[in-house]
Amino acid sequence: MTTPPTTTNVRPNYMRIWLYLFVMTVAEVTLAFELPVGRNTKLILLLILAVWKALLVAMFFMHLKFERWRLRLIFIVPLPLAAILITVVIMEKVF
Repeated sequence: MTTPPTTTNVRPNYMRIWLYLFVMTVAEVTLAFELPVGRNTKLILLLILAVWKALLVAMFFMHLKFERWRLRLIFIVPLPLAAILITVVIMEKVF
């Protein structure tokens, strides 16, 4: 008779994730106010940092990392729709 495989539930280090979020926030503020970079470069870098922070929060503090794929899909599906909406709004102001 075989025993079922055991699943180990490893708790993430929340303090380390919080530290990552804090460092990224400091980087965002520094980038927004101090660094002499072009406007478009700033916007792209700030968007990348914001998405990265949102993914960290969703994966660890909302516990999506430990959920089934179907529940993750409920979170992932609206993201392209939001990107399309934002793109349309930006393009409307351009034209």
